[in-house]
Formats: sequence, structure tokens, C-alpha cells
Amino acid sequence: MDDRRTIAQELDAMQQQLKELEIRYEQYFAGIERREPVADRKVLARKVRHFTNRHIVWTDLQFRYQGLASRFMSYCQYWDRILRLMDEGKYHRHLTKRQRSPAATKQSDDAPVSPGEAERLHQQMLQARKNCGLAGDGPTPEKIASFLDTQREQIRSRYGDKPVEFSVDIHEGKPRIRVRFKS
Repeated sequence: MDDRRTIAQELDAMQQQLKELEIRYEQYFAGIERREPVADRKVLARKVRHFTNRHIVWTDLQFRYQGLASRFMSYCQYWDRILRLMDEGKYHRHLTKRQRSPAATKQSDDAPVSPGEAERLHQQMLQARKNCGLAGDGPTPEKIASFLDTQREQIRSRYGDKPVEFSVDIHEGKPRIRVRFKS
């Protein structure tokens, strides 16, 4: 009976370690953690291998172990796939889904949309709408400013901190805001 309790405690510890490892990897992929938790993964893999060679008599504990082992292997495949995508440069972090860290907030505050820029684009948009023969005022300067902020964030997440400039042009008879990298 003592052996059963020991195995159950070890499986509880493995389950807790797997949850913590999952959280650490998600933090690493989101950019919160700077380093991949390789050492923790190796420790957990060693424990899983240790149980593979161990004969567990109790079916409920054997079932728990098999579930933990298969979940760990599935996570390993998922983590390896994401790491491979990161190495190839094809993985883009979803910055809107994570809470913004102070470092991310500092980056986005470096170049906020000035009211003058939003007003300039608003005036250009009004002129372009007039040239196209469209009625109404179009978007307000506040809407343009919020649009520019979201566009800058998307550009920053995809291309980094390259400086951009916005302008209004007419495409297929409709005015639109165009983004261009500054040279």
C-alpha cells in the first residue's frame, strides 16, 4: 500500500510539473520569458522514461501514467513545431492576445499617432472623397488615429520597428489610407 501511495504522489508531482512546463513554454512563445525551459523539459522527460520501465500493478495508476505520458509527448511535438517555425522566421507572436508587458508598452509608445498626423490624413481623406464624388465626411480624426495605432501595432508585430508613413490615395474609385516604409 505504501508503494501505491508513493507512485500516486510521484504522478501528482509529474502532473504539476507538466502544467508548469506548459505555462513556461506559452510564456516563452509569447515573448515574456527570454529562454526556452529546456532544463525543466529534460527533467520531466527523464521522469517519464523512468516510469516507462517501471511495472505498475494498479490499473488506475497505470492509466494515469499513460495519460500523462501521451500528453507530455503531444506537448513536445507541439513545442518542437513552434520552435521550428520560430527558427524559420514563420512564427508571429499574437501580441493582442497576451497582456502587454512594460517593455511592449514602451515600444508602442515610442511613436504614437500625433493628432496633427491624424488631422492631416483626415483632410486628405476629405479631399480624396470629394475628388471621387463621395458624399459625407468619412471617418473622424479619432477613428483615423485609432486605425493608425492598430496598423502600426500589426506592422510592428510582423516587420519589427521599421519607421512607416501613412498617406491617402485613390484605389478603384475609393480613397484609402496607404502605408509605406520610410527610406
